Amino acid sequence: MVVLYSLLGLIGLLILLYLLLFLRPRGRKPKDSRLLCDYAHRGLHGNGVPENSLLAFEEAVKKGFGIELDVQLSADGVVMVFHDYTLIRMTGKEEKLKNLTAAELQALSLAGTEQTIPTFREVLELVDGKVPLLVELKGEDLNSALCPKVAELLQEYQGPYCVESFNPLLVKNIKKYLPEAYCGQLYTNVCRDKKKYSPLNLILSAMAFNFLARPDFIAYNLKDRKAFPVLVATKLYKAPRFVWTVRTEEELKTAHRLGEHPIFEK
Repeated sequence: MVVLYSLLGLIGLLILLYLLLFLRPRGRKPKDSRLLCDYAHRGLHGNGVPENSLLAFEEAVKKGFGIELDVQLSADGVVMVFHDYTLIRMTGKEEKLKNLTAAELQALSLAGTEQTIPTFREVLELVDGKVPLLVELKGEDLNSALCPKVAELLQEYQGPYCVESFNPLLVKNIKKYLPEAYCGQLYTNVCRDKKKYSPLNLILSAMAFNFLARPDFIAYNLKDRKAFPVLVATKLYKAPRFVWTVRTEEELKTAHRLGEHPIFEK
């Protein structure tokens, strides 16, 4: 019985640590309320306008929508705006983005159009503070070289922006360079999505790295609206809620009714 009680006590302690420490976000509203808006997912794309292109961002600015976009580094350290780690889906080239220089990347066509992969600097110059930006830091590993490069550009930028990542280490790292930035943790059930129950996937699916990231808001997969970590972080700890990807008018209306800030596609 002593062993059983000790085991139950240990389990109880771990649950408390998880709820009070590991899962707990910083959870706060931004100083600039403009950041709590609707965001066009990779810009307003479709009908011949490719995602994460200058044209998609121009269309979003025209309609007055916030812009969600993805950034990662080229081989020569330039911050590029592109979602996938590989180029095949959007350019037809079988290569990873990080293995090509900015010049080589900008020579590629996006989805067979005249649009090319933009640099983050080009996007910032185009948007010029007209609408809020939601910048996703891409990163599959412990390499955080992207963070100071992004921060350098955002420190010069005068418009409203917030930052997010699936990688909690990148969320933590960007705060070293942009301590006042509004930063969020992207969330999805990684075990389900990758169909693999590894220790790392279990920890990520439990959102248990929030003690490292200390996110101001949670941006969760629409499928995971009612997931336990999401409910604890947003209901108990009151972290603002961003939701992705919203694709129908009904989903958009529901998000607004629930007080979520949708990242949408039309």
